[in-house]
Amino acid sequence: QVQLVESGGGLVQPGGSLRLSCVASGFTFSIYPMKWYRQGPGKERELVAGIASNGGTTNYADPVKDRFTITRDHARNTLYLQMNSLKSEDTAVYYCNAQLWGRAYWSQGTQVTVSS
Repeated sequence: QVQLVESGGGLVQPGGSLRLSCVASGFTFSIYPMKWYRQGPGKERELVAGIASNGGTTNYADPVKDRFTITRDHARNTLYLQMNSLKSEDTAVYYCNAQLWGRAYWSQGTQVTVSS
């Protein structure tokens, strides 16, 4: 069974940093691309970042470029999102995502709140 278990969210002040983790199981993690999404209050779910299976290619949404970094560790079956210089606009529920066998799989989501 596919599982994506996420952790690392919380409350942080503007300008601060957080690191999200997503531990994958139930599939061969190393051969699939992975993505992070987020959904802020009253907003549509949006793609934040993506990473190729080997980690060699990454892409980022414009609002997070130069502030967020997506990485993966195959030995730990874990996807990461390092978030620096956080802004109030980054407040959202964050999800990791895998597209497998014709359907999307999602983590449970973790709340990131950026506030003074």
